[in-house]
Amino acid sequence: HGLSLLLVMMFVTRAALVPARLTPLALAPTHIRAMCSAEQPRPPLPPFTAETAAKKARAAEDAWNTRDPENVSLAYTIDTRWRNRAEFMRGRDEVRAFLTRKWTRELEYRLIKEVWACTGARIAVRYVYEYRDDSMNWFRACGNENWHFDEHGYMKERHASVNDVPIRESERLFHWPLGRRPDDHPGLTDLGL
Repeated sequence: HGLSLLLVMMFVTRAALVPARLTPLALAPTHIRAMCSAEQPRPPLPPFTAETAAKKARAAEDAWNTRDPENVSLAYTIDTRWRNRAEFMRGRDEVRAFLTRKWTRELEYRLIKEVWACTGARIAVRYVYEYRDDSMNWFRACGNENWHFDEHGYMKERHASVNDVPIRESERLFHWPLGRRPDDHPGLTDLGL
């Protein structure tokens, strides 16, 4: 622990030589940043029950429906590992860049998630979202995610498989105003998806 503190102090000392937008902690290696992180726990925490897994999934759904890459990325560990379709990412910065690209292309994005199974620190989720591209072509994306959380409730692994199905605008099922899905809006099972 003393060595870690010494390393952090070395990075703090280097701060005077670094542009103001970079903090000393930002210069530290990932494992030092993780040890010094002041992040608070993100309940619910593992081990998950059916009830707490459903709360975690709804919190993720709500965050993703904001389409705010910075806010969404904060739910993941600093060194999170992702596979989304055929793209592999490591760390919040790569996740944030991915989400920025995603929501630049996927317009009028509306998402519903539903827990499929949970055990210990893992949750399996199925989800559906609808979006359009900049040419007004509509799609329904159907996917499955496997999540693995650390003891503080941050997601350290996310593995997602997704298929996009072209739909007509008249086939859309998600019509709530952009943002959080209303509590009285049906979920996936109720919609027959």
